[in-house]
Amino acid sequence: MNSITVEGLGKRFKDVEAVKDVSFAVAEGEIFGFLGPNGAGKTTTINMLCTLLRPTSGTATVNGYDVVRQRKEVRRSLGLIFQETTLDDYLTAEQNLLFHAYAYSVPKSVREPRMKELLTMLELWDRRKESVATYSGGMRRRLEIARGLLHHPKVLFLDEPTLGLDPQTRRHIWRYILDLRERENLTFFMTTHYMDEAEHCDRIAVIDQGRIVALDTPDNLKDALGGDVLSLRSENNEAAMLEIRERYDLQPQLEDGQVVFNVPRGEQFLPEFVRRFGQRLLSVGIRRPTLEDVFLKLTGHAIRDEEASPAEIMRRRWGGRR
Repeated sequence: MNSITVEGLGKRFKDVEAVKDVSFAVAEGEIFGFLGPNGAGKTTTINMLCTLLRPTSGTATVNGYDVVRQRKEVRRSLGLIFQETTLDDYLTAEQNLLFHAYAYSVPKSVREPRMKELLTMLELWDRRKESVATYSGGMRRRLEIARGLLHHPKVLFLDEPTLGLDPQTRRHIWRYILDLRERENLTFFMTTHYMDEAEHCDRIAVIDQGRIVALDTPDNLKDALGGDVLSLRSENNEAAMLEIRERYDLQPQLEDGQVVFNVPRGEQFLPEFVRRFGQRLLSVGIRRPTLEDVFLKLTGHAIRDEEASPAEIMRRRWGGRR
């Protein structure tokens, strides 16, 4: 059974087509990721699925509810962790959760044990009566996760869930997320531009310039590149690339002063390659492909942090207050 089904979804802002004919499905209990740079259409897609933006074209359902015709039902069946914090710093953690419980009409008999369960699991129970203004970035993110889960949603949307957090805190957040999936059979839909974060997903949709350019498991995406990644430096990189193309029928690329190409079973290929190579090698290395390699191969450029435009910033702020 699918928790999310999307067919031909699109969104246009005047002359800018932010999302273009996107289609995919997310199975119940799956961790599904959108991998792409800022401005690729990740947040816009989430906002449409969460009913914060109306699609220009296409259809989408979340938990069986249409995101245009059944907005209220969609909102009650999902949780949403925004890219930017929406907690009230003047309130305690407990008060923030109570406000959310009232908004979703969670009865007292449910909300009290649910709050204790979530805050204990996320290691915030002892700090529940403290002002959120005293919380670290990691604690705020954990509290937002607790708030998003308070009303027992079936799907949790996370827009860049660990943006701006240090590596250790990011690992802790992911420990909680993976534990939550096991405990509550939740479906997770997340966006990220962190490669290590995307590795946690069951499947990844690689999105660039508003289009999905690939969708598969992390391992299958990496295997599709054609094997291991071999990199070398020689006295004449141009001549080295020509020899690799003509002798091995491979397509090397020049990246940061290195000749880079993919080969199946790289450890077996490398010794004979070094013995027969006609150019003087200065260095040579081999590694398994990464999702960064996948993105580069599919789009022709690396994932980069781009500053959001003023229009995008306003859309995020508007969406966060809906």
